[in-house]
Amino acid sequence: MFRAAVVIVVLAAPAALAAQPSWIEESNRDAQILLDVMARYNAESASSFGVEGHDTEVLDLKPRIFERQAEDLGAAIAKFEQLRAAASDPLVRRDLDILIGAARDRKDSLVLSQQLTLPFFDLGQSVFRGFQDLLDARIPKSRQKAALTRLHRYVGAEKGYEPITVLARARYDETAGNAKLIGPWIVEAQQYLNNQARYLDGIQKLLEGSGLKGWQKDMQTLRAQFDDYGKWVTATVLPRARKTNQLPAELYADSLKRFGVDMDPHEIMARALASYQQSRSELEPLARRIAEERKWTKTDYRDVIRELKKQRVPDDQLLALYTGRLEQIEAIIRRENLVTLPTRKAVIRLATPAESAATPAPHIDPPRLVGNTGEPAEFVLPTANPNAAPGSVMDDFNYDAITWTLTAHEARPGHELQFAGMLERGVSTARVVFALNSANVEGYALYAEAVLKKYLPPEGQLGALQMRMMREARAFLDPMLNLGLIEPAAAKRFLMEEVMLSEPMAKQEVDRYTFNAPGQATAYFYGYSRLNALRTRIELAMAGRFDEKRYHDFIVAQGPLPFDLLEQAAEEEFLKGAPATAQSSK
Repeated sequence: MFRAAVVIVVLAAPAALAAQPSWIEESNRDAQILLDVMARYNAESASSFGVEGHDTEVLDLKPRIFERQAEDLGAAIAKFEQLRAAASDPLVRRDLDILIGAARDRKDSLVLSQQLTLPFFDLGQSVFRGFQDLLDARIPKSRQKAALTRLHRYVGAEKGYEPITVLARARYDETAGNAKLIGPWIVEAQQYLNNQARYLDGIQKLLEGSGLKGWQKDMQTLRAQFDDYGKWVTATVLPRARKTNQLPAELYADSLKRFGVDMDPHEIMARALASYQQSRSELEPLARRIAEERKWTKTDYRDVIRELKKQRVPDDQLLALYTGRLEQIEAIIRRENLVTLPTRKAVIRLATPAESAATPAPHIDPPRLVGNTGEPAEFVLPTANPNAAPGSVMDDFNYDAITWTLTAHEARPGHELQFAGMLERGVSTARVVFALNSANVEGYALYAEAVLKKYLPPEGQLGALQMRMMREARAFLDPMLNLGLIEPAAAKRFLMEEVMLSEPMAKQEVDRYTFNAPGQATAYFYGYSRLNALRTRIELAMAGRFDEKRYHDFIVAQGPLPFDLLEQAAEEEFLKGAPATAQSSK
């Protein structure tokens, strides 16, 4: 999972790592227009990835937030259209198409949200993220001191600023009289309340570890303000919260589009249901083989996964296990010439309690991508889900068999390699910021798992197939839940009894489908399918000349392009540059 998939990401490779072609410099100047608009309203996201000048600024929740942002996006669209008419470089025009599309999509989403929903925010998580990203150990200490000003502004202690909790309440209250607007699902709102203390504790722990001085008074004020905010949510938001997770069809369709899924949800369901059966039929004989080799009496894949999970690795040994697995995977990548490995090392760490509350699933946490001088992305591994049932244990990622495919997805050759490769080669801001979506990022990581799978031991292959089944289940359960075709409890039960997820993991899955990111979970299967189809077309066109490593290096070098543009680039650029002699396609 890519944690930053729904926030602003900015990439500009420094000269020390990759010299930028002139078209990238021109494209980045154009992209700055839209970047400025985004940073104006969500400064924390912009500054967290290295954009200078926004470290002390805070989320804009002032009056007319939606109208002002829509107006600014409209002005950006008009400017991009002028620039495109004057642009001569086809690559710059391609990036301007990305920028125009991104600005239009964001504007459409704002308008739709304003027309249909009450503006309720998971304020605790937003404020926690603002400090987590700024006080990250990879951020220079000279920038981290801005956290004191940011905290001062969050609590409204600086002239011209109101407490962020007061602004959030005001935006809700000014629209609450409209009976047509829907509130959050009651489970969602209650979970936000339950996690509020975890986020505040997480903020204080970050400040305590930063070495900064003078934050204690403002932190005490922040706690008091959030206590009042929680009481307001209980008294005002919860009674108005909707009793069903189901979203209006227009909102769900818009959500799919924002995550890069350009397909009718019924078609996604049909394809994923069929693919799920195929993956399960591949998993079953592999499970029998493993059971027979280990002399287990039960050979059903469910029983085999249960037995493998019993070989649990203690939390204090997980990092050593995953680090060793990464080294083995890198050896396979080199031996089989699968893709060029980055020069920097990949980093793996365990999640903090606050991180686990915000993202209770394995994910990649990117470094600053503007001005990066070698800082790595981090593969973050949670060991618990604070939102799960009391006493339940998350046992999905702490046993040996699953480490192969999880490392492949989150680290190499998946997410971490994709972003490290872009940093070291250089990719335009338009592509990595405004073309980035879950489909092209998560689709690539799932594709990377599949590329590696045939080189893994049987237990590793079983883990890969189980995770593929989970992604296929996501692609039919997410639409089913949002179209009212299944209840959350039934979806959770299926994930636990058929996909063999723990209760905490199944809980975070259903939370993801229903309120954390409706539609996002379909992106893995959708993106994976598009990449598989593209590779097959390229192999057919090359008639025995396909070079797997060269092809993967090309895909990584493009950045997270929309699939139509990636397909165009592969057919127009990759095929034209192919050598005439035959290459092994493995």
